[in-house]
Amino acid sequence: MTVGSTPRSAASALLLTRLGEEHGLAPAELLRGTGLSLDALRAPGTEVTGRQELAVLRALQAAVPDPALPLEAGTRYHLTTYGIWGFALASSPTVRTALDVGVRFVDLSFTFCALSMKESTTELSITLDDGAVPPDVRGFVVARDLAGLRTIVAELTQSAVPLRALSVALPAPADPRPWERVFGRTPEFGASTNTATLDAAFLDLPLPQADELTAAATEAQCRSLVQQRRARTGCAGRVRDSLLHSPATMPGLEAVADGMHVSVRTLRRQLTAEGTSYRGLVEEVRETLAEELLGARLPVEQVARRLGYAETASFTHAFTRWKGTSPTTWRS
Repeated sequence: MTVGSTPRSAASALLLTRLGEEHGLAPAELLRGTGLSLDALRAPGTEVTGRQELAVLRALQAAVPDPALPLEAGTRYHLTTYGIWGFALASSPTVRTALDVGVRFVDLSFTFCALSMKESTTELSITLDDGAVPPDVRGFVVARDLAGLRTIVAELTQSAVPLRALSVALPAPADPRPWERVFGRTPEFGASTNTATLDAAFLDLPLPQADELTAAATEAQCRSLVQQRRARTGCAGRVRDSLLHSPATMPGLEAVADGMHVSVRTLRRQLTAEGTSYRGLVEEVRETLAEELLGARLPVEQVARRLGYAETASFTHAFTRWKGTSPTTWRS
């Protein structure tokens, strides 16, 4: 999925704008060229694109070149900032189930990274893949999202869960103390991945705000909201409809353009203007259908075949990239 491909709550863009105000910046300065206004960001139900939020983030980064600013931003992302996604996490019975819900509905968070988890008998590793993040804001996004993840875990458990390890694929800053204050340890900078590692014993901690009925209701709301945001209009909607007609033999870009009576170049330009791409839409369609087919209890091999994968292993790899876990584990 491309960074700007789906709508998101305006809460994060508003948070960044407010942070800029605290550093002496006028909202109009941060929102220039985005098509957004402070009044619009403050209005309930307002949604923005990922591209618009990144524009606000870029303006903030340029105006306040403080290496600690991304970490400061991340600590402002409280569970309540995320709306229904945050409530779904908080009402989960344990840390494990909360993280599972978080990964499954990560589209409702504000991360621009792909989230994945790996569990062993002794530890849980949470990795943020920044490959889709534009290089000019990658450092800000990674630091913000890691600090945001730390904030979420602390608020879920109402305690400071110690990290066993933290690796960051960023160069070491001149002053690592802001990182030490946020994470309780000095990260391994210059690593190959952005990975936070916790003791596995914390996974089964009961959460203080757990509530079975609320957890079920909020998870259903998360599922519905994700589906609504993925339902597209305009050019992207027409492409998505074309792909849904025959997911087992997914038509190529040229065939879709021909069916819409436009050139490939025009189709690409229109999709870019709508904040997505042909490849991103193919991923969305396959991910959505995979959820539906697995939910219908079809064997993983049949799901892979229906989605046009020649090998089940290829489908499993793609699904794990989308959801952070295997198809079998996700369904169970």
